[in-house]
Amino acid sequence: MARMTAAQAAVEILKKEGVTNVFGLPGAAINPFYKAMKTNGGLHHTLARHVEGASHMAEGYTRAKPGNIGVCVGTSGPAGTDMITGLYSASADSIPILCITGQAPVAKLHKEDFQAVDIASIAGPLTKMAVTVLEPAQVPGTFQQAFHLMRSGRPGPVLIDLPIDVQMAEIEFDVETYEPLPVYKPAATRAQVEKALDLLEAGEKPLIVAGGGVINADAADLLLELAELTGVPVVPTLMGWGTVPDDHPLNAGMVGLQTSHRYGNATMLESDVVLGIGNRWANRHTGDLETYTQGRTFVHVDIEPTQIGRVFAPDYGIVSDAKAALELFVAAARERKEGGRLKDRSQWAQACQERKRTQLRRTNFGVTPIKPQRVYQEMNRAFGRDVRYVSTIGLSQIQAAQLLHVYKDRHWINAGQAGPLGWTVPAAIGVATACPDETVVALSGDYDFQFMIEELAVGAQFNVPYVHVLVNNAYLGLIRQSQRGFDMDYCVQLSFDNLNSPEVGGYGVDHVKVVEGLGCKAIRVTDPDEILPALEKAQGMAHEYRVPVVVEVILERVTNVSMGTSIANVTEFEDLAEHGEHAPTAVFANLD
Repeated sequence: MARMTAAQAAVEILKKEGVTNVFGLPGAAINPFYKAMKTNGGLHHTLARHVEGASHMAEGYTRAKPGNIGVCVGTSGPAGTDMITGLYSASADSIPILCITGQAPVAKLHKEDFQAVDIASIAGPLTKMAVTVLEPAQVPGTFQQAFHLMRSGRPGPVLIDLPIDVQMAEIEFDVETYEPLPVYKPAATRAQVEKALDLLEAGEKPLIVAGGGVINADAADLLLELAELTGVPVVPTLMGWGTVPDDHPLNAGMVGLQTSHRYGNATMLESDVVLGIGNRWANRHTGDLETYTQGRTFVHVDIEPTQIGRVFAPDYGIVSDAKAALELFVAAARERKEGGRLKDRSQWAQACQERKRTQLRRTNFGVTPIKPQRVYQEMNRAFGRDVRYVSTIGLSQIQAAQLLHVYKDRHWINAGQAGPLGWTVPAAIGVATACPDETVVALSGDYDFQFMIEELAVGAQFNVPYVHVLVNNAYLGLIRQSQRGFDMDYCVQLSFDNLNSPEVGGYGVDHVKVVEGLGCKAIRVTDPDEILPALEKAQGMAHEYRVPVVVEVILERVTNVSMGTSIANVTEFEDLAEHGEHAPTAVFANLD
């Protein structure tokens, strides 16, 4: 067997487990690991500007492609605590990332040594495992277990904390015979699937709700096949957006209080049986539970046993990986169809499509300052079907989900449950690193953009091209809108007169100068007719210069976006589309 440092063994295990990219920042307590990466080779390291940024890069990298596991590395103390938001975001959305931190020597862990913090205890509630390795010989087994846990059951993050002396100690480790541990995932039985199909068939107006678990399981094709076999329309959740293409005749639209469609909510209210797969009945999706559940039969399939009944008690629950369940659903549905034992759902599907055709929000506004709806209209035109969108939270994200279109799984990448501001820039760098030859487009409001704007320098330094659409109203727009209920507009304005950039007209930060100062390219748009040319130009610039390109669109200061407290009570603040010209890039804009 080969003799090597424990840090070298860790590096070799990363490679054996399929890791090729690492995001992080070196420091004194993690330098032995960096020495191992340099000595052993085989890993591409992206130097972040902030360790939280590195953790979100790892998230974006994982979310972009099936099988990816993003890795972020930092030194001891504050580097570990900086990762906590990334661990929370990953845990909340069932995303496996591996965080590796340096630590003070084992003998000094109890002495309040410089930058020594019990990061394992801090990270414990947000991870599937958080451990400080005290014995060098336990490093290989700990890393092996980490990958096993991240992939097994409900996916999620792991943190491994390595004291500096543990990293440097030599151990015996046989790289050649190392193998990943078998992955465990619970699987439905045929009897469970048959019962679920019986319940689905008993309804006259059934729906399938497709959650992020379908995407995590890489099972979107199976979900679509099940829908087409049964003829049952599909409601994707925000995290499941892309499981069924937006223009597919069985896509019934999204449901919820914010990131939803009028026609999706209307269809849910008409339904009588709902089969949820890989979803968690998030409160922004369900809203008022009495309205959401009344008069409906629910079947819930989820990989995590404790998710069944967590929000409300379904009529029938199945603990299963989404892919394992869908393989059985498809097989059973195919047999029933061949035997003529499936109902004809065409009339119900046509009714869903009629709602989808006629209940559209207006996007075609030509006024200045620009209304945000127009931005999403032009994004639909500019980026086409194959774009991968990245976003996190705010009015920009909510309205984008109402008005953009997604046609493939993993083409809407969103920090769904946690929604941390600042997530978008580093996550987009992670996505673009994973998909270097694809069109990656990030979307931020001005506050999200400013939170971790420094990470744009990472994209410039490492030639990670993508387009970042920045909708700027110089406001904390979502918080301002929620403050309407408190009759205030307090501490949410980002506008000020910039002494150095009077041309920004009181909108405060000159994002173009900042972006260019960080080594990237930027375009500012103030005329609605210039949005599309700017987006097209940005794609060309990203390809030419191989850096992030920001398109800043100056919006009207105040826009209230459609939302409410119940799926039956969503407030619309704008006139709705009355004919096709009002919403020319809607999937069904043939209103005339």
